[in-house]
Amino acid sequence: MTDNSLPFDAASAATGKPAVYDRRFYLAAWRWHFYAGLFIIPFLLILSVTGMMMMYIGYFDGRDGENITVPVPASVSAMAVSRQAELAAEAIPGGTVVEWLSPKAVDRVAVFRVKAPDGVQTMVAIDPYTGGVVETWVRRNGWYDFADNIHSDLLLGTPGDRILEIAAGLGIVMLISGVYLWWPRGQRLRDCLVPAFGQSGRAFLKSLHTVIGIWVSFFLLLFLLSGMSWTGVWGTKLVQAWNTFPAEKWDNVPLSDETHASMNHGAMSDVPWALEQTLMPASGSQAGVVGIAPGTPVDIDSVSSLAKAAGFNARYRVAYPKGETGVWTINQDTMSADAEDPFSDRTVHVDRYTGRVLANVGFADYSLAGKTMAVSIPLHMGLTGLWNLALNTLVCLSVQFLCISGVLMWWTRRPSKAAPRFFAPQVPENRPHWRGAMVLMLAVSMAFPLAGLTLVTVLALDLLILSKVPVLRRVFA
Repeated sequence: MTDNSLPFDAASAATGKPAVYDRRFYLAAWRWHFYAGLFIIPFLLILSVTGMMMMYIGYFDGRDGENITVPVPASVSAMAVSRQAELAAEAIPGGTVVEWLSPKAVDRVAVFRVKAPDGVQTMVAIDPYTGGVVETWVRRNGWYDFADNIHSDLLLGTPGDRILEIAAGLGIVMLISGVYLWWPRGQRLRDCLVPAFGQSGRAFLKSLHTVIGIWVSFFLLLFLLSGMSWTGVWGTKLVQAWNTFPAEKWDNVPLSDETHASMNHGAMSDVPWALEQTLMPASGSQAGVVGIAPGTPVDIDSVSSLAKAAGFNARYRVAYPKGETGVWTINQDTMSADAEDPFSDRTVHVDRYTGRVLANVGFADYSLAGKTMAVSIPLHMGLTGLWNLALNTLVCLSVQFLCISGVLMWWTRRPSKAAPRFFAPQVPENRPHWRGAMVLMLAVSMAFPLAGLTLVTVLALDLLILSKVPVLRRVFA
């Protein structure tokens, strides 16, 4: 089938002769746009829906109980953090406190993560003024976490992670091919940025799909790249591995065998992206600089005082030492909803025996990629303010519209009721031009290994089977 809406360039319009090369390249880009979209549409819908769930649950309820409020007495000050910790531990028989989340404001609860003897971790919200237990819940076991687990790996573990990495890579191919299809050819740029409200039916749907797609393309690219940076191959093996903060910057500090990623819990990341693969410092030496005054007990009270003296404000988290060489870790980062300013991200490690500061890493210490991730991840998660939540909501709804409208345009494009339902854009004639377009698409996609492997597979299937078997060629050509 020939699509009469295919473009001609300005020179061709003047001469009345069709732009054969442009038309063939357009057809090739259209075919790749179709194939990439066909694969990723269900995943984009899943990601956009679960992403909105996480944003709104986090905004209204809070991810870790940070939005639970308590009355503020007029003449009573907050209890010592150590006493609050004792009361939190008593709420869970045999429990041991492993983390404290400081109150976000004076009218908010303090939250403690308590580990039971059987390994189950429970969050305990404490009224800092009365010491009463306000609420308890099993950590990472709520609706937010359910949506996050789907968003991270489709509840399939490593296979799900790989599927989403492929989908994100193909999403970038779809974006590039989509921009090429949108590119003005003999039209005013203004007309390409505003829907054709004078049209109706499929023509109007196509115009709306194209215009919304170009407006949302930058934000979708940001979402795809920042999301892919957490994936197991492109993210962990290629990008993160080369942009991890080097532990060697900590002068003469003994290092643990564990990385910062050991502080994570399931699909949820609790430490900055730039530090995940960095080795943790180890306690038990005279390394570092003076933090807690010599002779002062190194406990949650002195560590919290050190945090305030070091400039931590709003909400921050203190992880207790794990093992004999473990360290106290004070951390504040925007991706964990601690603050709305990613430039204030900071991680401090304190020797559990001497109280000396072994490491102090802030936003300025990250690599360029680390800084980019520190900013883009909170933007991705809608954590930098109400404006961010509103913008991300608009992007998610736009992505859902693009997926649904893309399916509708494909469904209504079949040449007749008797034609095959599964109709793909035709294979261009004079294939050298088409192959050149495929080489360009593959060159872009090969930057993302799993997506590149998938496209090579589709290319081989298209060339060796779909275009050779008559019945399949009638369906796909």
